[in-house]
Amino acid sequence: MDVVHTDIDGHVATVTLHRPDARNALNPELIIALADTWKSLADDDQVRVIVVAAAEGSTFCAGFDLGTTIPIMTGAREPGDEFEQRLADNLGLMGEATLRDFDPGKPVIAAVAGHAIAGGMELMLAADLRVCAPGVKLGLSEVALGLIPAMGGTARLAKHLPRAVAMELLLGGAPVLSETLEPHGLFNQMVPSGDVLTVAHELADRIAKNAPLAVQSARLVSRAAEDVSETEALRLEAEHFAMLAETADAREGPLAFMERREPRFEGS
Repeated sequence: MDVVHTDIDGHVATVTLHRPDARNALNPELIIALADTWKSLADDDQVRVIVVAAAEGSTFCAGFDLGTTIPIMTGAREPGDEFEQRLADNLGLMGEATLRDFDPGKPVIAAVAGHAIAGGMELMLAADLRVCAPGVKLGLSEVALGLIPAMGGTARLAKHLPRAVAMELLLGGAPVLSETLEPHGLFNQMVPSGDVLTVAHELADRIAKNAPLAVQSARLVSRAAEDVSETEALRLEAEHFAMLAETADAREGPLAFMERREPRFEGS
């Protein structure tokens, strides 16, 4: 059985983690499948938005598999199959799978209806938008294992939460319920677990209707602005605006508005 299911409907791709019996823990096979999936979707011009979710009724992701991935990462044991060997040969796949070291260049929406712990929470943090259910456990437990969150958790958490709240999660290692973090703006929406995927797809459809090059540029500039000076961010903004002004979509949008019809954006 495939550990990642990918469904494309129109311009929206849904990536579903499918190791429900193992709480979608990131074993070598799942890591490799995710890394390959992100690259494939990045290259697919038909796909404009990506939703990442878990199999219905399961944990979103329990982090890296303690029985397989972590021993391979630390060198505690030798690879036992082709997936473990591929991971041992390239530990960077862990960062690609969790979107720390790979950017698909398109909006990613995390649909979190089940617990997201350690690497699972880091995957959620890597998304651009997040829809979550109440009662979901969220946490970064790595310090209890002699490690730190190294898939973006230490770098990103304080960008999404007040520093004191982020530090309690990072240093305490204990999970909290999603509704505890909701007032801090971590989620775009919090809805019942049965509605999480539906609402995530509604967000995805809304984004996918817009001009794809404009969406990609707005996302890129916004993300870059977090780490550069305001002057540099404004320069980058102007550069992308000028580039977009030359596109067919930039002509189509105002024309469709004047003609009172839906625009037909082609990404060109």
